[in-house]
Amino acid sequence: MMILHRSLVIFFLFILCSTLSSLALPLCSDSRAPLEGNSTSSFCPYKGKTCCDTKEDSNLNKQFQSMNISDKACASVVKSILCSRCDPFSSELFRDHSDQLSVPILCSNTSSANSTKDFCSETWETCQNISISGSLFAPSLQGQAGAPMNTNASKLFDLWQSKTDFCSAFASSNETICFSGEPVTLNDTTPEKPPPGLCLEKIGNGSYLNMVPHPDGSNRAFFSTQPGVVFLAGLPDQDSGGVLDVDPSSPFVDLTDEVHFDTSFGMMGMAFHPKFAQNGRFFASFNCDKSKWPGCTGRCSCNSDVNCDPSKITPDSGSQPCQFQTVIAEYSANGTSSDPSKAKNAKPTEVRRIFTMGLPFTSHHAGQILFGPSDGYLYFMMGDGGGGADPYNFSQNKKSLLGKIMRLDVDNIPSASDISKRGLWGNYSIPKDNPFREDKELEPEIWAVGLRNPWRCSFDSSRPSYFMCADVGQDTYEEVDLITKGGNYGWRVYEGPELFQPESSPGGNTSAKSINTIFPVMGYNHSEVDSSGKSASITGGYFYRSETDPCIDGMYLYADLYGNGVWAGIETPADSGNFVSHRITFSCASDSPMKCDDSPGTSGLSLGYIFSFGEDNNKDIYLLTSNGVYRVVRPSRCNLTCSKENSTVARRNPGPSVSPSSSSSSCYMHMNGFHGILVSLSLILLALLV
Repeated sequence: MMILHRSLVIFFLFILCSTLSSLALPLCSDSRAPLEGNSTSSFCPYKGKTCCDTKEDSNLNKQFQSMNISDKACASVVKSILCSRCDPFSSELFRDHSDQLSVPILCSNTSSANSTKDFCSETWETCQNISISGSLFAPSLQGQAGAPMNTNASKLFDLWQSKTDFCSAFASSNETICFSGEPVTLNDTTPEKPPPGLCLEKIGNGSYLNMVPHPDGSNRAFFSTQPGVVFLAGLPDQDSGGVLDVDPSSPFVDLTDEVHFDTSFGMMGMAFHPKFAQNGRFFASFNCDKSKWPGCTGRCSCNSDVNCDPSKITPDSGSQPCQFQTVIAEYSANGTSSDPSKAKNAKPTEVRRIFTMGLPFTSHHAGQILFGPSDGYLYFMMGDGGGGADPYNFSQNKKSLLGKIMRLDVDNIPSASDISKRGLWGNYSIPKDNPFREDKELEPEIWAVGLRNPWRCSFDSSRPSYFMCADVGQDTYEEVDLITKGGNYGWRVYEGPELFQPESSPGGNTSAKSINTIFPVMGYNHSEVDSSGKSASITGGYFYRSETDPCIDGMYLYADLYGNGVWAGIETPADSGNFVSHRITFSCASDSPMKCDDSPGTSGLSLGYIFSFGEDNNKDIYLLTSNGVYRVVRPSRCNLTCSKENSTVARRNPGPSVSPSSSSSSCYMHMNGFHGILVSLSLILLALLV
C-alpha cells in the first residue's frame, strides 16, 4: 500500500510538472521567437509579431490557391487555419512542434482555453460538403488512422464519419491555447500588484560567484569563488535560525592551480550533470593564462575566419592577444566515493577538456554554464570579448563565438578526427536541433547571438521554455532578454531598445535592417540608478517559485551589481512574454540568524555588490553579495504585509540535523576565513561587467 501511495504521488507530481512546463509563451512551431511583421498587405494579416517571413507567407498563399475552394465561407475558414502557422503562439497551437501536423488545436465547446468559440464545429459545418483539393484535414496529416488521402478533391464528410470524429482529432478540451479562427489573445490583462518589499535574512559571510543546488534534490548546494574553490554546503530550513553549514578548510574541489584569478578573470561558472548522483560528472568554466600553463592553449577567437588579425589587437592590460583563455573542463567525483551523492570532495584533475578559446581582450567574458532542464544540453554564455563597444563586431559576426550563447552536447563525445573535421573548439558534439547546425554561414554551436556580456541566466523551473538572461549594457541601458532558439538580441546594432553608434569599428558594422532584433523584455536606464549614469551593471536572477513569499510568486527577480536596486518583473498577461518591472525595497529580518549590514549613516540594508542570485531545491532564492549570502524569507519577518501569506504553509518544519555529506543535509554553520575576504576584494573590481 505504501508503494502504491508513493507511486500515485510521483504520478501526480509528474502530471503537475508536465502541466506547468507546457504553459504558453509566444514561440513559433520551430521554437524560434516570432518576428515583427513587415507588411499588413500580406496573405496572412498578422499585425505586429508573426512567425512567417515573406517567403513563408507566399508559400501559404500558393498552398491556399491550389486548394480551389469555391465556397467563400469555407475558403475563409481554411485560410485562417493555414495562417495559424504565422500565429505568435504557433508553438502551442501545434503542440508537438511537428511539421507533419496540418491543423492546429481547434477550440471546441468543451475547451477551457483562450476562447469559448466552438471553432471546430464551425469548421465542420462550414466545410463538410465543400470540395478541397489537397485537403488539410486528411487523417494521415494529423497523425490519425482513417480514410486514405485523396490527392484530388475531398470533402470533410469523405474523410471523417461525423463531426464527433472530426473534433476528436482536431480539438482538445484541456489545452491552454487553442485556435478560434483569429489570432490568439490572452484574456487576463489585470497586472499583479507589485510586492510590498523583499524580506531577507543573512545566512553566510562568504563571497561567492555561483550557487548550484545539489542534483540529488537534497537540502544542499555548491558555492564557488572567483579564485576557483568550490564548497559543498548544507542549507538551513526556513525559520530554523540556522546558517550555512560549510567547512572553509575542506572544499569540495580546489581548482586554483588551473584558474587564472585577477580582477576580471577567474572561475565564472559551474554545472553538475543532471545525472550527477549516478555518474559524478561536473563541469567548471574558468579563465587560464597560457603564458603560465601550457595546457591552457586553445585557438584564438581573433582569427582569419572572423576577419581579425591578432597582431593588430592591443589588450588593455598590456597582455598579448589570446594570452588568456576561456575554458570548460570536466571533472569527476567518482574517485572519492562509490556514491557521488555522498562525495565530500572531488579530485582537481581534468577528466576531459570540453572547450578552450583564446580571448582578444581582458573583459566581457561572461562564462556561465548550465544544463537545460528539458533537453540536458550544456548552455555556455559568452561575452563579446571586450575592447570597448565590441570594436570588431564579434557579437554579430556569424563565424565568431563571442557575444553568443552556445548549446553543446557533452554526452556524445566525437572522435578527434571528427572534431578536426567539423572545426569544433573541443570535446563535444552539436545537438541535432541547434538552429544553425546546417547553416554554413553560422557556427553550429550557436543557440543565440547579439549579446554583450550575459551576466547570469536561468531557466524558469516551472516553465522551461522561459530562458532569461541579463545582458550588461555599454553606456545607457541594462537589459533582460527572453532567450529563444536562433534569436538575435541586437548588440552592437542596439544597446537595449536604442540604436548604438560605436566610436570606432575596425571590424565593420551591421545594419539594423539586416537582422531581426529581439528587444529586451525588462531593464533599466543607467540614469535611473546613478546620477553619473555610469555605475550600473545588471545581475540576472530567477523566477520566484517558492511558497515562502506568495506575494512575489511567479515574478522575475533581478538586481544591479552595484547594489543600486532590486527589481521584480511581472508578466502581463500571464504567459504572454510581456513584462512590467517594478523596483522594490528590501530589508533585513529582525530575527536574521546573522547580523545584516546597515548602510553607513542610514537605517537601510546594504547588500554591497550583488554578484549573483541562487536557487535551491526548494526553489528559495538567494542573493550572493560582497557582504555575504542572503535568502528571501517570509514578508512578515520584516513586518511587511502580504495578504497571501499563510504562516502555517510558508513555515517549514526543521528536519533532523545531519552533516553535509548526507543527501538530506540540514545542519548549519557559517563560513569565515580568507577565501571570503579575498573574493570580496576582487569582485568589487569586476571589470568584466562594466
